[in-house]
Amino acid sequence: MNQPSSQTDAAAPAEVIESLYKKHKKIHPRSVTGVFANWRWILVWFTQLLYYGLPWLPWNDRQAVLFNLVERKFYIFGLVLWPQDVIFLAIILIISAYALFLFTAVAGRLWCGYACPQTVYTEIFLWIETKIEGDRNARLKLDKAPMDARKFRLRAMKIAAWGLLSLWTGFTLVGYFTPIHELWGSFWSWNLGPWETFWIFFYGFMTYAFAGVMREQVCLYMCPYARFQSVMFDPDTLVITYDVERGEPRGQRKKGIDPKSVSKGDCVDCEICVQVCPTGIDIRNGLQYECIGCAACIDACDQVMAKMNYPQGLIRYTTENALAQHWSWRDILGHIVRPRIIIYTVILIGLSLGLVWGIANKPDLRVNVIRDRAILAREVEGGFIENVYQLQVMNVSEKPHRYSISVSGLDGIKMEGESNIEVDSAIGKGFSVAVRVPPEAGKKGSHTIYFDVKAETNGNMSVHEKATFLMP
Repeated sequence: MNQPSSQTDAAAPAEVIESLYKKHKKIHPRSVTGVFANWRWILVWFTQLLYYGLPWLPWNDRQAVLFNLVERKFYIFGLVLWPQDVIFLAIILIISAYALFLFTAVAGRLWCGYACPQTVYTEIFLWIETKIEGDRNARLKLDKAPMDARKFRLRAMKIAAWGLLSLWTGFTLVGYFTPIHELWGSFWSWNLGPWETFWIFFYGFMTYAFAGVMREQVCLYMCPYARFQSVMFDPDTLVITYDVERGEPRGQRKKGIDPKSVSKGDCVDCEICVQVCPTGIDIRNGLQYECIGCAACIDACDQVMAKMNYPQGLIRYTTENALAQHWSWRDILGHIVRPRIIIYTVILIGLSLGLVWGIANKPDLRVNVIRDRAILAREVEGGFIENVYQLQVMNVSEKPHRYSISVSGLDGIKMEGESNIEVDSAIGKGFSVAVRVPPEAGKKGSHTIYFDVKAETNGNMSVHEKATFLMP
């Protein structure tokens, strides 16, 4: 019987198993204070007061901001936008894109660090978690502790607080599309419609999942901006940077010791910059796509440097060129104006001015004229030739108006029926109009005629609309 030799056993390679996926480790960011933390909270308060407050703001006996999909009208304070105004939405989206390009080229991921809803709500949810479960060390201990009455109570309180905030966020979102006072009444009378109910719970669930459970994973794995941000960066873009030349070699030492005397850099290797990072990266390893530009590491490092009596700014906003060439802030600011910044700025200003001009000159009256194809040109009493038209008069202003209607373009042309109509504010009114001409007014075929619709109380509200008259 053959037996394997010891040489064969020794030569056999050891089995190695490698996972294709990195195991997720829950991140508990440490609380931090400072200049940039204050700016983040200012943006949190500003954006949330705006978001939660606007639907409740009244304007002209209606909701100030309401996107009424049923009536197909968007109300934004004194502005009423109809489906025909979709061009304004397109321009706003383009402006937003160019603003993102501009801000990113100048100072990196400002949007992500300060105003992105994912960042804002994660900051709010973390604040709730800290108030209920304690600081970072207390939360880490609670995670490791077995489930007991205290842990269950704290987790239940946190989940309840997160859930209530998430549902209120979903309710507010739906309140932008359904009048929020009606929605509030329907909620308390248990009379919410199926779509309102679905969207309140769906958006509430997504808020809870993104800000409470997934947190940094949304930024790391779901947000496309993190992947293509480097395309918009250049060596003169302000980004959060660790000064390797000043900080290395890092190492711990007692307070007040001159780092040169112990052959060390200014970095004391406390890792507080890692502990405060919401995505859990070490900024000392260089710029990484996971960095959202929140500047929490700058606030934390500056506090450590102050305690050590070292100059602040070991981690700071600077540029690749500034760090390599030891530029001052004046030099950095002097390099902000560069070709791509000029191009973005010119386009952004042009689009913004175009949007303002378009809204300022948006007509308060619109008229659509369609010849009724179900009724052919016909001869009626008196030998007149008659065509029938469908008129849609849209009063897009916030006041009711009475309009006079007349027709021109052919000799002897006249309009049968009512020539004055009343149209309430922000609605359209459709009706039929019969137009007659004598048979000698034109040759056989099509002829151009014009409908003139004018507001009786405002001469500037008038429309001269072209239509086609058929002679049999």
